[in-house]
Amino acid sequence: MNAPGDSRPIGVFDSGVGGLTVVRALMERLPLESIVYFGDTARVPYGVKSVATIEHFTGQIVDFLLRQEVKMLIVACNTMAAVALKIVAARAGAVPVLDVIEAGACAAVAVSSGGRIGVIGTPTTINSNAYARRIHALDPGVRVYSQACPLFVPLVEEGWLDHPVTRLTAQEYLRPVLAEEVGSLVLGCTHYPLLKPLLRDVAGERIRLIDSAETTANLAADRLREAGLATGSQEPATCRYFVTDVPLRFQTVGERFLGRSLGRVERVDW
Repeated sequence: MNAPGDSRPIGVFDSGVGGLTVVRALMERLPLESIVYFGDTARVPYGVKSVATIEHFTGQIVDFLLRQEVKMLIVACNTMAAVALKIVAARAGAVPVLDVIEAGACAAVAVSSGGRIGVIGTPTTINSNAYARRIHALDPGVRVYSQACPLFVPLVEEGWLDHPVTRLTAQEYLRPVLAEEVGSLVLGCTHYPLLKPLLRDVAGERIRLIDSAETTANLAADRLREAGLATGSQEPATCRYFVTDVPLRFQTVGERFLGRSLGRVERVDW
């Protein structure tokens, strides 16, 4: 265990741009912590790739971040968290590992003991059943109702956050989950926090939305404190952004996710 006052950065990674919602939540929850973000923009999407390929790519990214001397790894990609978490843990060694599925499952169970929980995500995440398994491991009495929402990611990246098409799509996707009278709804994709106002309108005030980005930031704060890894510095935090390709839309979409300017984005050549 390191002594209190560890100024090393937190490593956050995703298959693309979506994990920037986690970075945004970390900046708000832990403003003094520096961050290194890695988005594998050249090889996104991961959801259509084989498990072996996802594991290989994930291992490369983890090795890169460990070379940046990060003190914690956060898997901000639901697909990686669902199928490659063992690879991350094996490569990380003594470096603590958190992931969005664990954070979302813990938060959902905390507010829904013995109740009904809805989970929405990409088809790959939903088909992996990773959220349901984690939730049931924490509370076997909970009933989980999952729904794949494949159109949400392209709609968010298009910027249609409160578009009539997006609202109609959300109503269609959420209808079967809401029919089960769930008490909470896990937003099981890092793109979905940007749809929170719209989803709250569609779901109604009675249903608690579990934001995977916020819950991950809260869990990171707890784990850093428990492990004595929180920074003792009062200096302004830094954030470095690494990607494997810099498409023209990355800056625009990334700043929408982050809620502020990205600044310099560095490209990594494997």
